[in-house]
Amino acid sequence: MDSTLAKGLAALEWMVRQQRDCRVTDLAQAFGMARSNAHRTLQTLVECGWAVQDPATSAYRPSLRLFELGSLVAEVADIGVLLRPHLAALAQATGETIHLAALDGAEIVYLDKFDSPLPVAAYSRVGGRAAAYCVASGKALLAAAQLDTAALRARLGPLAAHTPNSITDFDMLDAELERIRIRGYAENHEEWRLGVCGLGAPVFNARGEAIAALGMSVPSIRFARTQARGLAEQVMACARDASTTLGYRVNPGPMTTTTPKKRRLE
Repeated sequence: MDSTLAKGLAALEWMVRQQRDCRVTDLAQAFGMARSNAHRTLQTLVECGWAVQDPATSAYRPSLRLFELGSLVAEVADIGVLLRPHLAALAQATGETIHLAALDGAEIVYLDKFDSPLPVAAYSRVGGRAAAYCVASGKALLAAAQLDTAALRARLGPLAAHTPNSITDFDMLDAELERIRIRGYAENHEEWRLGVCGLGAPVFNARGEAIAALGMSVPSIRFARTQARGLAEQVMACARDASTTLGYRVNPGPMTTTTPKKRRLE
């Protein structure tokens, strides 16, 4: 365990629980540390944005960044419960594997899922991860984020080939994300796992932010073009209903969010 990190986190939690401004001596006494160490810990929290110092009194208090991140965590935790009935309805209507995913850096994380009862089914697991640019739910969220090319490169890093179908060129990925924004849903043609295709559409909250994606995993043998289009319509309809549950009042397919598409930076 990193003792320095643990000490900083403990100090931050202690400050939050005090519900008042704290001085260097308060922290030093609470943790039995030298004033110089307490001062260094508090200054580090300030420099990293987790605390603020009152210029008049020199006292410290937690910053609103904690509230911001706490709200995001709570939102992700709550949406699983709120959206589960939508996932269940789509799973029953299609017979395919349905999941809810959120974007975490360059990957998506599966938050919830309903397995297909069919003999041949696609596999995923709650808590599992996948490269965002290789799966439909991840591509749907990347498209909704409307990142310029520089920001997209910074988020994803090098595009590794997980199958021969993986997109490994940023120009191709940029074009793919633009197509997704126009039609309102994303496709995965065996780009993450051979034999597995997928569809995905973003779920928006009341602020117009794409905070999750509703996805469907389908064995490639059941992913003919005519079937895919029909399933895509069902995925988009389910994502719209899910977005409405979260308070979104603008039709999210084709993808429209509260911010216009950023200009690409060459």
